[in-house]
Amino acid sequence: MNDLNVTTLDLSGNNFTTLPSDVFSGLPNLEVINLSRNLLDDSSISPDLFMNMTNLKALNLDGNGLETIPHLPSSLEELRINDNKINQVLSHSLKGLSNLLHLELAGNILWEGSIEPLAFEHLVTLKHLRLDNNRFSSIPPGLPASLEDLRMPHNQLVEVQESALNNSIHLAVLDLSHNLLSDASFYPGSWVDLPKLGNLDLSHNQLYMVPAHLPRVLQQLSLQHNFIQSIPPDTLSHLRPGLQSLRLSHNQLPEQGLLGKSFRGAYKTLQELLLDNNRLERVPPNIRYFRNLHQLRLDHNLISAVPVKSVCKISLSNSSPLLALHLENNYIDVNRIPRKALSCITDAQRVILEPQTHNEIV
Repeated sequence: MNDLNVTTLDLSGNNFTTLPSDVFSGLPNLEVINLSRNLLDDSSISPDLFMNMTNLKALNLDGNGLETIPHLPSSLEELRINDNKINQVLSHSLKGLSNLLHLELAGNILWEGSIEPLAFEHLVTLKHLRLDNNRFSSIPPGLPASLEDLRMPHNQLVEVQESALNNSIHLAVLDLSHNLLSDASFYPGSWVDLPKLGNLDLSHNQLYMVPAHLPRVLQQLSLQHNFIQSIPPDTLSHLRPGLQSLRLSHNQLPEQGLLGKSFRGAYKTLQELLLDNNRLERVPPNIRYFRNLHQLRLDHNLISAVPVKSVCKISLSNSSPLLALHLENNYIDVNRIPRKALSCITDAQRVILEPQTHNEIV
């Protein structure tokens, strides 16, 4: 094929087992190639197959049988090699890719020892890195300083070393969900001083308390599906300007695990608080002190009453910023809720009270 006008080529799902070295020679202006879901392995791709494609910006090799990263042109900005058999990233594997912005290596056979310390040093512009569904027990060394978004869910992470993210001064999003992280996995200096880390996902791990020494600029913290039983006092007090979203659904939080000082530092800024599917027996009394809370989920707990002054302050003139309050699937007799308990929420549709569980608590 010879066509100077073709810039995008989709060859996905064709069961290709080999690619001639000159297969793209008649398409010099190709910018995007999709070779996903074929039967390509290392022997299928000659060393110079992509090297002469000076306009190539995006390459998708997902769902093949590659064990190593092929030679690639310096023009590349986006590379996807998910769901292959990649088992190592050598110091020269990504050499010359100084324009690469987005790299995905999910669903391979990588672990921290299979990535050489200088493997990422050439990726001076890399912003997004996916390493999920591999075999990492710790964060690999030598991450690019330019990195903004790191995704490592569904690995075997057991620790976040103190030096692992020291160079990641631009990191804004970190996803470590679905791993084996415990309360002892984090060192005091793991991330507390990272200047841009605003979104941290630690859901689906093995945590029993909200971690200390959280990133100072953190705004969104996801901790669903752990075993959390408490938020230690002042855990959030050092955060600036303050946490906006705290997700604690599906944990083991009892009433005594949420003290007044648990939320210190977040009373002015928190907008979303998810406490559903825990072990709370009443509405936490400090809820009324949140000034900007828009969404509160307390459903699927053991709550049997909504006391006066738990959600609303005593003065009827104070209207609540709450846009949604979920109290369904508890043990509340809706008819016995004091009128003043929810009087600060002027729109009744914002409060979800039904259905309730009327069986006895076992």
